[in-house]
Amino acid sequence: MENSTPWFFWLFPLTFAVHNIEEALFLPAWSKSAGRFHKPVGVFEFVFTLVVLTTASVIITVLAGSAGKQTLPSYLYFAFNFGMLVNVLYPHLTATIVLKKYCPGLSTGVLFLVPTTGYLLFYRFDHHCVLFPMFWFITVPFAALVVGSIPVLFKIGRSLHGALKTSTIGQ
Repeated sequence: MENSTPWFFWLFPLTFAVHNIEEALFLPAWSKSAGRFHKPVGVFEFVFTLVVLTTASVIITVLAGSAGKQTLPSYLYFAFNFGMLVNVLYPHLTATIVLKKYCPGLSTGVLFLVPTTGYLLFYRFDHHCVLFPMFWFITVPFAALVVGSIPVLFKIGRSLHGALKTSTIGQ
């Protein structure tokens, strides 16, 4: 991890992007009948949020590779991985079971995110990239920050979409 990003670290933003593409295609429509699992969300605001989060995963991957072991970027990289592993279980798997209908993102989560993040998290321990309990001191607030940013990003996306529609209509 010192001074260069191992090639397989790029599997995380890649699989995260694939997962986000599935969600972008199907989750906004699904959200209209998802009840407590997801408030209805428009396509533009949802895709905007996914682009921001996917870009963040790329930036964190670059920083983690160049910063080295046991640095803040390294902790954030593995925290992001852990968060996406949990994301497959809740809401995707849980929503699919409770609602008795497929939650978009489950298949790419199970097929791509679980094995990728699982491997990377095991790698983390084997190569002492992060240490306990520091991992949890960073992971919990970072996960809260990412989850908390989603409604804010939705709001920014809605505002941006409204501004773009207004400027297009005025032309």
